[in-house]
Amino acid sequence: MADVHEQYAPQSFPEPQGHGLRLRPWNAESDADARAWLRGLSDPEFQRWNTPLKAVRDIDDARDSLRARAESAADGSGVSFRVTDAGTGATLGHIGVNEIDYVIRVARVGYWVLPEARGQQVATRALLLAARFAFSELGLHRLELGHALGHDVSCRVAERCGFLWEGTLRGAMFEAGRSDVFRDVHLHARLATDPEPATP
Repeated sequence: MADVHEQYAPQSFPEPQGHGLRLRPWNAESDADARAWLRGLSDPEFQRWNTPLKAVRDIDDARDSLRARAESAADGSGVSFRVTDAGTGATLGHIGVNEIDYVIRVARVGYWVLPEARGQQVATRALLLAARFAFSELGLHRLELGHALGHDVSCRVAERCGFLWEGTLRGAMFEAGRSDVFRDVHLHARLATDPEPATP
């Protein structure tokens, strides 16, 4: 019998597309992908709300970070997508289905959007696609979405995509740029059995 991670190897799936977007795998060996990844993680708005466990400061760090994402895809623990415009192929941002647990069929989603692509509902459209992928292709039952308290934009994205607010997690993530101070997190979640949200 195949290992559960082999059974759900993301490489065997087509690239999710719809709502004017196409979700493609990141390529650590692509200069354009590495530069886009570095730009996304270096953006002040990203850094305001997120503190990666390992800092990405230059192109080599970006490649290493993307290689770690590829390893997660290979072992079945996560799937990372480059969010692109379906027509032009331009990179707009990132969305990932992370920390996949196939036993209880749950995962966590995370995303960011490049500055020039904001205000176009990119995160909303990408999250709708990623959720459909996670439920239909990965067979997951529950998706969780956590964001720092006060990140109202991310809160609205979650709500538009059918991720209900379930409560506040105290001290559940690092403060911006710190690894010794914690802040609260809003927890949202969506189940495979929840109604499909309206298309934006």
